Amino acid sequence: MTEDEIRKNAYAMPVHSPAYPRPPFRFINREYLIISYETDIDALRAVVPEPLEVDSGLVHYEFIRMPDSSGFGDYTESGQVISVIDEEGRKASYTHAMYLDDEGPIAGGREIWGFPKKLASPRLSVDGKDTLLGTLDYGTQRIATGTMGYKFRPLDIETERRKLADTPNYLLKVLPHVDGSARVCELVRFFLRDVTVLGAWEGPAALELHAHALAPVAALPVRKVVGARHVVANLTLDVGEVAYDYLAPAEALKLAVNQ
Repeated sequence: MTEDEIRKNAYAMPVHSPAYPRPPFRFINREYLIISYETDIDALRAVVPEPLEVDSGLVHYEFIRMPDSSGFGDYTESGQVISVIDEEGRKASYTHAMYLDDEGPIAGGREIWGFPKKLASPRLSVDGKDTLLGTLDYGTQRIATGTMGYKFRPLDIETERRKLADTPNYLLKVLPHVDGSARVCELVRFFLRDVTVLGAWEGPAALELHAHALAPVAALPVRKVVGARHVVANLTLDVGEVAYDYLAPAEALKLAVNQ
């Protein structure tokens, strides 16, 4: 390969057979089970990065089934999203942890946007006849179980669409240098685009989290379940933007000292 060929064609690893195509990615019939719960406010402050601020003690535990996603295929993920306030004073979401079962979206999610993704075994299904069931196993250990009454009460479709489409989403992206130091350390912002909600419901719910050394979902303990939503939607995961560069202030300071 010539230098020009490398610069033109390289966008992901491995360079001759990337683990994923270029974004954006379109999702059809993406299914969410979102169980919202109150946790310890100090535990949230310990994991939410500045300049974001903790909005309340609210965490959204998500089980997401993605049967038809362009470039990524058919997979499931599960994890925790925290309610925050961004620098512009907007209510926003910060993705704290995600666990999923497919290499492509793990690699692409981490490398492009900075999603905190790890390999695990999440599931979302109807249990029996009347219960929506989400589970997450890390190795052989069950670390999360969520249940919700199946389609108990319909929710307003437009309200749910706005929640998905209008909410800024934030991620802490870290990529190492060859010496092990941080080459990239950024707060990334992204939005979901072209959102169509096909159905949305609420109902009674329960959530159980278990301690694990390498999948610490229980470090944000469940104090009280405050609600649950079941949403089915078509949407596009668009490219992101850098909202804050944690390395830039240090570089600027070093330059000022050297001058």
